[in-house]
Amino acid sequence: MLTDAEVQAHADRIRDNGYTVIERAASPELVEGLIATLQRIEREHQLGPAKTSFEGFKTVRINNLLTYDDLFWEVPLHDNVLPVVERVLDRECLLSSFCSLVLGPGQEAQPIHEDTQLIPLPRPHIPITINAIWALSDFRADNGATRIIPRSHKYDSSPEYGRQYDAVTATMPAGSVMLFDSALWHGGGANNSEERRFAFSCAYCWGWMRQQENLQLGIPQETAKRFPRRLQELCGYSVYKGQFGHIDNHDPIELLGRERGKRMVWEATDVRKARMMGEAAKA
Repeated sequence: MLTDAEVQAHADRIRDNGYTVIERAASPELVEGLIATLQRIEREHQLGPAKTSFEGFKTVRINNLLTYDDLFWEVPLHDNVLPVVERVLDRECLLSSFCSLVLGPGQEAQPIHEDTQLIPLPRPHIPITINAIWALSDFRADNGATRIIPRSHKYDSSPEYGRQYDAVTATMPAGSVMLFDSALWHGGGANNSEERRFAFSCAYCWGWMRQQENLQLGIPQETAKRFPRRLQELCGYSVYKGQFGHIDNHDPIELLGRERGKRMVWEATDVRKARMMGEAAKA
């Protein structure tokens, strides 16, 4: 598990350079298990490559991964990753999307892009989404390692789609995780090897944002009830700052049979006022 100083160092690198790499964040045993589980799910559900050029005609993307196997629950909650995300965003952040990125041989490079360019905010802006790219295979220049343009999250514009840019190849050993500000210009590389390249994209956003995947509807409630509480909160069974996401002034986590996490902001205000009046009366 990362020390507080290491967490802060990674958060600082995201702020300054737009990305950071946590080498060998995941154990070899976990990585091996995740690859085996992905392969099994592909076979059992007869899942094939994506249908669009951006997603990759030779890339298998499995969305809504948390519904397929309990092992995947470990990814968004990982002790070497989530604390860095929380340091950049905050403790009330949400899981925005979680999918596999398995590039087959012959997959062409993805156009350089950034993940917030459809959101009407002037650039540069604060980090609003942090993406964690999990390298389940060694990320190499020849097998499709992600390409990035360091410090491009500070640019005042988004990249021109389809244009060629000079980029850095984010090579890293299997088990490593690259965290980056989603405003960073980036794109998947070309897989010119003879083997498949296994990876995850696990993105987090502020608690006041709409998630990329609708996890509350996409994950059956009976499945969500089995999640650890922190994962339930990340999936949206929570209330941001006691205000955003409530259901009739109740914490949605109560739908899963849990006690509420905190008072709603309006109730909390009255509680503080009553406490102050009580203290004043005693004085």
